[in-house]
Amino acid sequence: MPLEFELCPGRMIGGNHPCFIIAEIGQNHQGDIEIAKKMIKMAKDCGSDCAKFQKSELDHKFNKKALERPYNSVHSWGKTYGDHKRHLEFSHEQYKELQKYADEVDICFTASGMDEMAVEFLHELNIPFFKVGSGDTNNFPYLEKTAKKGRPMIVSSGMQNMETMRQVYKTVKEHNPNFTILQCTSAYPLEAEDVNLRVLTEYQKEFPDIPIGYSGHESGIVISVAAVAMGAKVVERHVTLDKTWKGNDHEASLVPSELAELVRSIRLVERALGNGVKQMLPCEKPCHDKLGKSLVAKVKIPKGTVLTQDMLAVKVAEPMGIDAEDIFKMVGKKVKKDVEEDESILPEVVEGYCKKRKC
Repeated sequence: MPLEFELCPGRMIGGNHPCFIIAEIGQNHQGDIEIAKKMIKMAKDCGSDCAKFQKSELDHKFNKKALERPYNSVHSWGKTYGDHKRHLEFSHEQYKELQKYADEVDICFTASGMDEMAVEFLHELNIPFFKVGSGDTNNFPYLEKTAKKGRPMIVSSGMQNMETMRQVYKTVKEHNPNFTILQCTSAYPLEAEDVNLRVLTEYQKEFPDIPIGYSGHESGIVISVAAVAMGAKVVERHVTLDKTWKGNDHEASLVPSELAELVRSIRLVERALGNGVKQMLPCEKPCHDKLGKSLVAKVKIPKGTVLTQDMLAVKVAEPMGIDAEDIFKMVGKKVKKDVEEDESILPEVVEGYCKKRKC
């Protein structure tokens, strides 16, 4: 059984607990705190477990030249990349305001710390868990410092290979047992042939003592639902209020109706997964009673006859006789009374017959 742990207050993940669904708002809020609040409320209304943002301390995430480079994209919010990122970055006070609002609407609130100083701020903010974005997955000093904070962690694995992920696992595990790894491919939007859901199975083999999850950037919800069917215990999807808004992530994000359908579909699939024990269920009894087949006499069988298989047939019979599956067990047994042709062979007629579930 994979490790189970509390990710948010009162919310366990792993084992048989429901999949934890993260609505990744990221920076799809357009730099507007009121839009951000609307998206938090939308995430809650759609049934998500968590509303997540991305926090950067820009001077620690980028060097000066990266911030000064011209940014002429249709998605740009400024003349330079630094101007663009500053427009989208909420202040510490605004994060406190968003956290307070999330508490009011009763949804878990967290953010990816996109650099070490952002992690320090989020730790002071007392977020329930850290999310490590794919860009920092192979940043081992960052991973070690984050793991030592002692909060649960979710680690995405876009742009990495299995050997790197083994090292990630060892690095985090040394300091923090409560973490999960998400299969992720860092492309926006993501084509189906690049999703590689089978990595979920490989992660489950490589890291059997932690929950495994999925962070998706594909269009639609089908692939994310399939990930849950394959055992994903966390699903993260980007969300938006309008796919036509400025920003690279919107096209690969889910609008409210899609997010609500994702949550509904995941919960439906979880119900359908069952417990893995194959047995006849109570809901099947009406069909079994109506159409289940049992043993009947193919010919007239006098009292005291030793049964052979050519005396027996399998039919839908009234009343229901001995279960069809026991036909071979009847061979060599005696009947204690006459059985007419085409008559049901009842358990009490056969000497020494005892159905295990009844005896």
